[in-house]
Amino acid sequence: MTRVPFLKPEEMTERQRAVGAAIASARSGILRGPFAIWLRNPDIAEGADRLGNLLREGTSVPARLSELAILVTARHWTAQYEWFAHERRALAAGVPRETVEAIRNRKRPPLARRDEQVTYDLCTELYETRTVRDATYKAAEAELGQMMLIELVTIATFYAMIAMVLVTFDAPVPEGEALPLPP
Repeated sequence: MTRVPFLKPEEMTERQRAVGAAIASARSGILRGPFAIWLRNPDIAEGADRLGNLLREGTSVPARLSELAILVTARHWTAQYEWFAHERRALAAGVPRETVEAIRNRKRPPLARRDEQVTYDLCTELYETRTVRDATYKAAEAELGQMMLIELVTIATFYAMIAMVLVTFDAPVPEGEALPLPP
């Protein structure tokens, strides 16, 4: 049960309705997850939407690596809604099912591609140790290049922010859906 109930249309200000409709239009007409929470301050919801759209569509990071970083983030925080929202996207972007399942179960996934290895290692190390060793950084920079590395860390940071909001306010997965992550 969410700690912040969804706003009903009659409870929204005109600005909340407008921002909510704009965000929902790009998400199958549905406003849920962090945006349903942020909508209480429509400026936050709108700003987060702009940044999220930029990170999804305006970086050099391939969707496969972006979604891999998002799954590592969701698993680190046990952010059920975030995992629910991104598992299918990760699979569609080319993240192998066995990689998804290993991350779900807090195991190192079998990563055949070097860019996936450095993405996983960087994100995992950052979350587990709250720092990045020089060797991990150099490997990631050598494989991805400086710009993509900056963009990748920004994507992980954005989704860590989302995970924290989802976990704090106990954002639910859609009704009828099972929780996708074990504790």
